[in-house]
Amino acid sequence: MYLRNLLVWRKLALPSIVGNIADPLIMLVAFGYGLGRWLQQVDGVPYIVFLAGGTVCMSAAMAASFEALYSAFSRMHVQRTWESILNAPVELDDILVGEWLWAASKSLLSGSVIVAVVFILGISREPTLILVLPVVALAGLAFSAIGLCFNALARGYDFFTYYFTLVITPMTFLAGVYYPTSQFPDWLGAISAVLPLTAAVELARPLVLGRLPEDGLLQLAILAGYSALAFQIARVLTRRRFAK
Repeated sequence: MYLRNLLVWRKLALPSIVGNIADPLIMLVAFGYGLGRWLQQVDGVPYIVFLAGGTVCMSAAMAASFEALYSAFSRMHVQRTWESILNAPVELDDILVGEWLWAASKSLLSGSVIVAVVFILGISREPTLILVLPVVALAGLAFSAIGLCFNALARGYDFFTYYFTLVITPMTFLAGVYYPTSQFPDWLGAISAVLPLTAAVELARPLVLGRLPEDGLLQLAILAGYSALAFQIARVLTRRRFAK
């Protein structure tokens, strides 16, 4: 399934890459260089450097979500590609694993491009910047698994509007992508602390700044927990959908 998706994607690679990285890249440049002229430092670092760590993670979350929702839904429901593949000696779980890993790979590609831009523009050239890529990969697995849960419940593309409006957009503002979560009241900070995007940002931002993250094991555990739990839920929901 992974190889099949890769071969199809190769035909549309350029527009796919542009579509995945355009929004976070515009945010990084516009907010970093624009707003950064007035808000020059946040937590003692240049705003564009502060923003870079959050933008990489946001890029990974968006790319994984789009692939696990719109693209996977097209293959599952509209094109009925999954049903065709099930005629071969392949289990539904195998297809789901392939979609999960493929969506995570798309997020890693998107995040890698943002990291490359951060390096090329001189926003950060710290040796630890390369360690952002494993964080992006783990974040991709988490958001891909979450997306597959919603994919199993969807009856049409319009359903995904709820996910992006009610889940992804609020999470972006609560996860510290644009500003420090330390400014939140205690109750809102407690919600922010358990979000998968927050865990990714808390891991990536120190690496962009050239230092190792504090509580890194806790943040890794949060992302791994979301990945494992959400994928198991996606398996149950997808099996139930195909059993009908």
